[in-house]
Amino acid sequence: MSDADRELRVSKIRNGTVIDHLEAGQALNVLALLGIDGSGGEGVSVGMNVPSDKLAKKDIVKVEDRELSQSEVDVLSVISPEATINIIRDYEVVEKKRIERPESVDDVLACPNRNCITNADEPVQTRFIVLEDGLRCGYCGEIVREDEVATHLNVS
Repeated sequence: MSDADRELRVSKIRNGTVIDHLEAGQALNVLALLGIDGSGGEGVSVGMNVPSDKLAKKDIVKVEDRELSQSEVDVLSVISPEATINIIRDYEVVEKKRIERPESVDDVLACPNRNCITNADEPVQTRFIVLEDGLRCGYCGEIVREDEVATHLNVS
């Protein structure tokens, strides 16, 4: 690879979070998860299908002036388990961590089972148990496969 191939495609951010090593095609789902649609004025950079030694192709999301909550990181682990989180302060990486899958995720996904109590007139907060290849509703047992998670994000 030449030096031109290794050049930075998107400029550095001063403060915020870089979500790297996302599975290719997941960047827009990550933005939906974070509730970022462009109307809030946040500085966001997105790289999609960029070359990666580790994944062949990957997505990258840079969000200025924001650090992710644990629940956001938890559902991110289901969408893209190989992702890494880099916390940036004054243009420097101050923390870098691999995502770890939790045992469960709460209130970030909608259950696809219309008869589930979480979809009732007075619904209860959803809870999904994390499986190796998806999630299981903690109330009705409905399975959401890993490749279906993005379509069931509970975004407001």
